[in-house]
Amino acid sequence: MYELQVESMNCGGCVRSVTRSVKSIDSKARVDVDLAAKMVRIASEASLDAVKSAITEAGYPVTASAAV
Repeated sequence: MYELQVESMNCGGCVRSVTRSVKSIDSKARVDVDLAAKMVRIASEASLDAVKSAITEAGYPVTASAAV
């Protein structure tokens, strides 16, 4: 499980883009987004670095992250 802070999310479209970016590297990933807190929780087999890269490449820089 990963927790990532993604400050640039501000709408439902952002949530869909972030979710799609994670699912593109792990189709079975579980992605939970708290838009108000700008926090994304992800359960995935992909590495933290791969997840962060996918989200950043989608245009949403990850400002903080942790494996929990």
